[in-house]
Amino acid sequence: MADDTPVLVYSTFPDTASARAAAGVLVRERLAACVNMIPGMKSVYVWKGNVEENTEIVFIAKTMQTRSDAVMATIRKYHPYDEPALIVLPTAGGAQSFCDWIEEQVAG
Repeated sequence: MADDTPVLVYSTFPDTASARAAAGVLVRERLAACVNMIPGMKSVYVWKGNVEENTEIVFIAKTMQTRSDAVMATIRKYHPYDEPALIVLPTAGGAQSFCDWIEEQVAG
């Protein structure tokens, strides 16, 4: 994986149960090294012409670029929203030992 780099896959979930289900699969299947779930985020957005305001869970999966498509597909599978937020965020650096750990955890 010489050209591979760590990335963060960002999403949000409406409830703890679906977030935990997706996180568990991602880590067990070695698609993500770690998933952070941060409850209590307030979101305001337009959906189907209406302004919505909800409390959501921030969901951040630490993985490698080559695994990001599989991570997003898994999130979609376990996500209750029709169109979940899915964004792959590149990293500009980090502790090399931590980046190595991420790579080791998701090695196929």
